[in-house]
This record gives sequence, C-alpha cells and structure tokens, in this order.
Amino acid sequence: MPIRPAQLAPVYEYPEHLRAQVAAAPRAPGVYFFYAQDDSMPLYIGKSVDIRSRLLAHLRTPEEARMLRQAQRIEYVQTAGEIGALLLESRLIKELQPLKNKRLRKQRRLCSIRVIDGAVDIIDTTDLPGASPLYGLFRNKRMATEALMLIADEQRLCHSLLGIEKAMGRSCFRAQIGKCAGACRGDESHAAHTERLLTALARWAVHRWPFPCAIALHERHGEHVEYHVVDGWHYIGTYATEAEARQAPKSTGQAFDADCYKILVRPLLLEGAELIMLG
Repeated sequence: MPIRPAQLAPVYEYPEHLRAQVAAAPRAPGVYFFYAQDDSMPLYIGKSVDIRSRLLAHLRTPEEARMLRQAQRIEYVQTAGEIGALLLESRLIKELQPLKNKRLRKQRRLCSIRVIDGAVDIIDTTDLPGASPLYGLFRNKRMATEALMLIADEQRLCHSLLGIEKAMGRSCFRAQIGKCAGACRGDESHAAHTERLLTALARWAVHRWPFPCAIALHERHGEHVEYHVVDGWHYIGTYATEAEARQAPKSTGQAFDADCYKILVRPLLLEGAELIMLG
C-alpha cells in the first residue's frame, strides 16, 4: 500500500500592505487595533506584552488570514505593563464591540454557588449581593449545576442535598450504587457532608474586595508609568501620575465585572503587585 505523504499545514503570509505597519510596531506591552478601509470602528482589538510579536503571530488560522486581508491599517496604544493592556482591551471591546471579537463583547449576567447553613443554591451574582461566601463565576445556571455535579462525583456527595434533584425523603439512587456517601439516609451527618462540599468548593471561591478603600496598581515599562485605579473590583481608569490617581472618581456601584475580576484577582492577592492605598 503506498504511503500517503503527510499533509503540510497551510502557510499564511502577511498582506503586503500591512507589513511595514507590523515592522514599525513597538516591542512593548499594549493594545492593538485592526481597521478595515475607511472604517472608524476596529475589526478586531487585541493585547500583548509585545505588540509586534503578537501581530506577527496573527497567521495561525484561515479565519485570521481572512481578517488580515480585510484589514487596511493597524493602530496601537502602548501601556506600562500587561495588566494595563488587559484592562484597556477589556474596556474597549465592551465599548466598541468589534466584529471579530467574540469574547468580552458584552457584560454577561453571572451565576455563583452559595451555601448557607448547608443549603445550596445558585444565585445571580451580577451585583455580588450580600456577604455570604460565593463560589464560581458561571455564565448560566446550567453550568453552575454541572460544576456541582462534577464535585458530587469527585466527593460522593448527595444530589438531593445539593439541590440538583428533589429530595424524596429516602435514600437516593446514587447512595444505593455507591456514588453518594449516604448523607440522605443517615450514613453521614449533614454537617460532615457540608464540610466536604465547602472544602471542594474552596478552589472556586470568589474573593471579596480585600482592601478598605480604592487602590492604585502601579506599572512601569521603561519611562512609561501608569496607575490603574480599582475600587471593589471595579476598574475606574488609568492615570499617568499618583496625584491624578488620587483624584480619580470612586466606584459608582456599577455591575460586577467578571472579566475585570479575573484580570486583577491574581496580581492583587497572589503576585505582590505594587499597590498604593487611596483612602
């Protein structure tokens, strides 16, 4: 039988009219924009810690090659670091809603898992109501339920006690086949069941704002300095000096922004970002 030659991956080339613009792009963090002919709204917005390298990487798929053929010019805004690029990209995509950006285009309503005195429910957390601990940021109730089912399988938890199935007042089917530890029939106390549930949920904990006031996160790239003002997980804006950051408006109680939270939670809580308290 003849050996079939390996199929080579398609090779895409940058359109000639964009090559000089890519070559002129900075090796610095920031946000970049692809525009079609005579269009004031971008086709696509992206970000990188190295704008030029990221632009050159936009040749991986047929979809990207088609977008580049549509694009007539490239613009960019430099930032002082990766966090600034992420925050600016997130804000601009939501404001401008570029045709080719499918994620981040609109603020989503969110669901989280809440456990109070052992009772489990799934609530709308767009505004992060109340003071109870919350777990996970899910796009809808179905995804939150699937997460609970995953934990139930891992930890042999009871679907009826998790609110996934209606409690029937007797041993659940999963207990009969060994997939539930039997809290529904008294083999395990409800307190022990809840403790195991909370331990498993801890990996998805939604962190409350850990500071008593707004903060400015300081970034620097060479001589470029920025102060990103954040209050209660809300991104207020970016300022060139600490004095301007201190004059920034405070949070106005807008809806919880999950994308902003995901950008900031690790740098603020785990990575030792340079912070200035603005209280």
